[in-house]
Amino acid sequence: MEKKHRFEDMRADSGVDRAGLKEAARIAIETSLRLREGEQVLIISNPVRDVAIIAQALYDAALEAGGRPTLIFQPVKAQMAFAEPAVIAAFEARPQAVISLSAERLGKDEKGIANPYVRGDYSFDHIYHFLMHGEKSCRSFWSPATTIDSFVRTVQIDYAELRRKCAAIKEILDGAAQARVTAPGGTNITLGLRGRLSKADDGDFSRPGSGGNLPAGETFVSPENATANGVICFDGSISVSDGEIVIETPIRCEVKGGFVRDIGGGPEAARLLATIEAAERGAREFELAGKLPEGSGEVYARNARNIGELGIGLNPAARITGKMLEDEKAFRTCHFAIGMNYDEDAPSLIHLDGLVKNPTITAIFEDGSERVITLNGELQGI
Repeated sequence: MEKKHRFEDMRADSGVDRAGLKEAARIAIETSLRLREGEQVLIISNPVRDVAIIAQALYDAALEAGGRPTLIFQPVKAQMAFAEPAVIAAFEARPQAVISLSAERLGKDEKGIANPYVRGDYSFDHIYHFLMHGEKSCRSFWSPATTIDSFVRTVQIDYAELRRKCAAIKEILDGAAQARVTAPGGTNITLGLRGRLSKADDGDFSRPGSGGNLPAGETFVSPENATANGVICFDGSISVSDGEIVIETPIRCEVKGGFVRDIGGGPEAARLLATIEAAERGAREFELAGKLPEGSGEVYARNARNIGELGIGLNPAARITGKMLEDEKAFRTCHFAIGMNYDEDAPSLIHLDGLVKNPTITAIFEDGSERVITLNGELQGI
């Protein structure tokens, strides 16, 4: 599915904080990506006001830093839509840096889903992921559905302090065997972490193979497959097929053996379930149409209910706005994702982030000892 928007050059828009946007774009290019003279930068966006204006500011900042930017606009892509062939072809030029500024999604790689890219023991269903995590030939940041206000406000932060917090939590999670998350809204779930390494979205995307969001500000991990058990009560905001919503009636998800088995609540819960069921159907339809390798349709369908991520928000300027890119970075929140994970061993057509407010997150180690990371949302000794 894609949405039609006509492009307008909005650089003269009088409602934009031009100085703030220019500085945020400079920080993104020079501090986060650390762009070097002569490097190719691929910027992908949509003809939608806020992301289009930010994309143009980043283009200008890349030029000023001595880079060689290319800016591509494509129609808006929803959760299960394909990227334009020309966009996929642009990745084949092997740019050193990639910036995705989509109003919703970048779009899936139709060629990659049908014939995955292989590197060693790993396969990737998108050339973007292959370049980032397989070849490690590019570095990147992605800012889906960001707004000018959010970008200006949340990119201009103390990155040294953010990196310290991200690293401290990463060290704890990397050494843990399990994590337990409880919250006043009803969440009570345990997830296995053995053999999993967490990732720090700390705004440093200067090394080939590194990448994350701007705004940055989370440490996250993909749980061991089939180990999540308990209840998640989403009570902040959540991603669904037609966008993101601030939750009014909490969504209660019963989780067993790593998968969501039951979903309850109000209208928000119904929209979440409809999104998951659409991904299940879509996976089977993709296989029948030759868009997924034979035998993988059921794998993708099953993982539409997988618990693929636990993340902890750490950006001091972020708040819950109904834009998941910013919401999941907010202090006093954690988020879980339903769908594919980041360890490339639970593929799915979806990755739906949902927030839990004021969590208590406890790391449990092999010897039975515990370390509280957050208590009712507050960081403990970090």
